Amino acid sequence: MAKRKSVMSDALKAEFARELGVYDTVKREGWGSVSSKNCGNLVKMAIEKANRGPGDNQLK
Repeated sequence: MAKRKSVMSDALKAEFARELGVYDTVKREGWGSVSSKNCGNLVKMAIEKANRGPGDNQLK
């Protein structure tokens, strides 16, 4: 199966993981060990950031 191209950079995903408090899990065990709930929260944060636009980088 072909690997999908990532939409978000690894740095941005790491930033969101830190904000959610799952960065240690990602670092230790990889993204596959993050719960679907937390993955959904990560996507929600990314969408909110995209909707705010490039001028506002503050996470809520």
